[in-house]
Amino acid sequence: MKTKTLFIILLTFVAGAALADKPSMGVIDFRNDTSAAWWYGGAGHDLAGMLTNELAGTGKFKMVERDKLDAVLEEQDLADSGRISKKSGAKIGKLTGAKYLVTATVSSYEENVSGGGGGLSFRGISVGGKKEDAYLAVDLRVIDTTTGEIEFTRSVEARATSKGLAVGVYRGGFGGNLGKYEKTPTGKAIRAVMMEISEYLSCAMVGQGDCMAEYQAKEGARREKTK
Repeated sequence: MKTKTLFIILLTFVAGAALADKPSMGVIDFRNDTSAAWWYGGAGHDLAGMLTNELAGTGKFKMVERDKLDAVLEEQDLADSGRISKKSGAKIGKLTGAKYLVTATVSSYEENVSGGGGGLSFRGISVGGKKEDAYLAVDLRVIDTTTGEIEFTRSVEARATSKGLAVGVYRGGFGGNLGKYEKTPTGKAIRAVMMEISEYLSCAMVGQGDCMAEYQAKEGARREKTK
């Protein structure tokens, strides 16, 4: 009996230590610098929720709950305004245990319809003809909540077509009005960007080592293409 109790205590200690070692993060609402037709009033909040789910699904991060994050940010803004006592106000850099804040801006979005008519159709199934595609770019920053310094930054891109895009297993769901885009090229591009951000941060903040070579190569290729 004593051995069993000791084993349970040991497991609890190990689990607690593993959780403590995980980077604690919160994702704030996405911003939009494009004229994308799919963007709506709550899209930034819904995208932040999707990324939070994706990061939590990796098991490598301790995520701050979205609603709690919003409440704490409001308290910090109120304290910083000088309208309440400095002693009782929320302190910036003490964000409910969140060591890092993830911010993201949709910096580019394009959609095109390429090709023309002439496709074949048989019993309602079309082959060929016009093809839709979507391109999405997101500028990512990870900020240390204590120092205010930008620890990680990256531009993530994705292009998807109506023909499909293999992006692996996506852990999060489409929230709010984004749900209607889930099976469209726009939705596929959003899904691909979320996965790329999640995998990059898992590598840069947790895995490190050899996996960073792949992302350095991707960044080099992206910069060359942009030039």
